[in-house]
Amino acid sequence: MPNNKVHNNQTAQRHVATCLCAVAMLLLIVACNRGETVKFSRLDQLLFTTPADQLEQAMKAHRKEYSSELLVFYPEEPDFVQMTKEFVADPVMLDIFHITDSLYHDLSDVERQLGRALAQAYKLCPEMPRVEHLYTMVTGDFNYAYRIYSNGSDLCVALDMYALGAMEKYQYFGLPQYIVRTMTKEHIAADCMHTLGGLLCERPDGELTLLDYAIIEGKVLYFIEQTMPQLADTTLLRYTGEQMEWMEHSVANVWAWLIQNKMLYSKDRNQFQNICDEAPKTNAFGDNSAPRTTDYIGWQIVRRYMKKSGATMQQLFDETDSQKILTESAWRP
Repeated sequence: MPNNKVHNNQTAQRHVATCLCAVAMLLLIVACNRGETVKFSRLDQLLFTTPADQLEQAMKAHRKEYSSELLVFYPEEPDFVQMTKEFVADPVMLDIFHITDSLYHDLSDVERQLGRALAQAYKLCPEMPRVEHLYTMVTGDFNYAYRIYSNGSDLCVALDMYALGAMEKYQYFGLPQYIVRTMTKEHIAADCMHTLGGLLCERPDGELTLLDYAIIEGKVLYFIEQTMPQLADTTLLRYTGEQMEWMEHSVANVWAWLIQNKMLYSKDRNQFQNICDEAPKTNAFGDNSAPRTTDYIGWQIVRRYMKKSGATMQQLFDETDSQKILTESAWRP
């Protein structure tokens, strides 16, 4: 007859061991997901939600918090205070703020995503400056090039840019739909990392070639990929699903076209501007093509280079010889 007491003890021990293993795995997952503590200072909310008669006092109370070379913030100057009061009282600006705040009143999910990405970035690039201050603003400027800007230690997000999709009544302030499409919450943290990655890239001396632009963008995309590994490739490249599919199937033809037309080493931006700048398509490849085709190619070259060379992220950013990266990658589509 079996000893039921022994059998029950063994079963209990196995149960305890299974529970301990599950707890250990949970702790490991939590540790891997733990990031930097990131918190945006919400200048937009401070300015637009403070009553006009209290605004000057509130700005002075927050003077230290918003002391950054990225911001124009001088609450001790009467002219600045008056200009700010007029700005936040403007009916259109008030509407823009309310639309933006209805979407982004709480940014905790973006802060967690960005915190994890920064933690990974600091591991990969120990020499990378720490991001000390993060700000959000509502500017009404809608300049796509300055949706996010940084000096390395401070970073500012023009948050109303990421609410463009809800501003149809303003006809998106004249911005084309291919820009509006990418101005969503899922792009905020990735765009922050794109801006920071761009600051880390050393540039070659002199006028840049198309290959230089491709490799620089490839480095930044690789940086984002490594710091945000769960990010969808379509978000990384700011492509639609159809554009991504076209690019993956057409990369060999694009590469052949660049070689045949001697574009890789061209320094004439007028000649290749449409190939690497924001656009709804690449004119040379038809209406259904992807834009910024050299971004994708540069990314593939850098990925292959990093796999073959074993270089660190910092070494990648410091390497300014684009031809060396292409040659040592031995990349071919």
